[in-house]
Amino acid sequence: MQHRIIVLGAGYAGAIAAGRLAKRLHRKDVAITLVNAEPDFVERVRMHQLAAGQDLEARPLSEMFAGTGVELRLAKATGVDVDRKTVAIIDAIGARELAYDTLVYALGSGWNTRGVPGAAEHAYEIASRPGALRLQERLARLDAGQTVLVVGGGLTGLEAATEIAEARPDLDVALAARGGLGDWLSPKGREHLRKVFDKLGITVHERAAVTGVEADRVTTADGKAIPAAVTVWTTGFAVHPIAKATALEVSDNGQIVVDGTMRSVSHPEVYAVGDAAMVMGPGDKPLRMACASGGPTAWQAADGIAARLTGGKLPNVPIRYFNQCISLGRKEGLIQYVTADDRAVRSVLTGRLAAIYKELVCKGAAWAVAHPTVGLPTRRRHIMQKRAAAGSAVKTLA
Repeated sequence: MQHRIIVLGAGYAGAIAAGRLAKRLHRKDVAITLVNAEPDFVERVRMHQLAAGQDLEARPLSEMFAGTGVELRLAKATGVDVDRKTVAIIDAIGARELAYDTLVYALGSGWNTRGVPGAAEHAYEIASRPGALRLQERLARLDAGQTVLVVGGGLTGLEAATEIAEARPDLDVALAARGGLGDWLSPKGREHLRKVFDKLGITVHERAAVTGVEADRVTTADGKAIPAAVTVWTTGFAVHPIAKATALEVSDNGQIVVDGTMRSVSHPEVYAVGDAAMVMGPGDKPLRMACASGGPTAWQAADGIAARLTGGKLPNVPIRYFNQCISLGRKEGLIQYVTADDRAVRSVLTGRLAAIYKELVCKGAAWAVAHPTVGLPTRRRHIMQKRAAAGSAVKTLA
């Protein structure tokens, strides 16, 4: 009987893992199922562009995985039973279960309100396509002179603020950061960031921890009120809650604790990739939730699964960082070069060249997902032992 591999989630990490597994393993030996709630691949790194009114290229998953041997199942995952080795889903037919021999958990993350009162009710998020489209529609209805406040001074916040300010120069765009503007960047990086913000007319509220959100304003820890016709919330990501509800060993924030091959330390049949995984990188620091982490973890997991099934050599490729790529609108950018453990160094790339660099990185990431089996060895290996699985792979729930 075929070895059943289920990949939950078709974001950057999940899609790359599914494609790489299809290239590594012989089709007669494995059945690879990719479960995703949406029919299209979502370029999450471009959601600030979508929110600002730009059209993004449609990338149907059915076309991306045509001919690869990967079965695409459009369904929403609702639970995982790691003891029974099943995944609960809801699709067009109803509630069902899928049985697996190996599970690649790649459900990723969503926006994180951090429990701030009013954030969920009044703020807009751009961690998802529906959220970005909702913000796009709201921005289109804003009159000139109204204020858009971006809360969060990380990479997503910087990109959202500059993209909106460039697309809508008639609006009063502001950013509220808990610390200083770009305070993790090198001096050259911070200098360029301020230059671009000044040029775009973005008001910066530094050391402004937002403690409450209302329909027309936010309040900060020091009691200050900042007006906002629209509040955009970009204060980090929260991992999908399914893993924390299982018997898997997870971190305090719900990420699955894995070893160097992305294998769960508590359940060896489960691998976690991307934002869903607690991965220790250089300097014994957890990898940040980012596309830059998702791809390498997907490669590591797929190669680890293939090696264990075929008797090959386990991967031992350290995951490290090289730079942080920040788009500052369509004409400006900032490439901050970093150490292996993601600390800024002196060198930066700025201006139009940096914008082109970032665009190439985004296109390259999307291309890698859209061509999941290109560039790998053509020889697919047979698994050493075919594991017979008891029962049906699909069960309809009463």
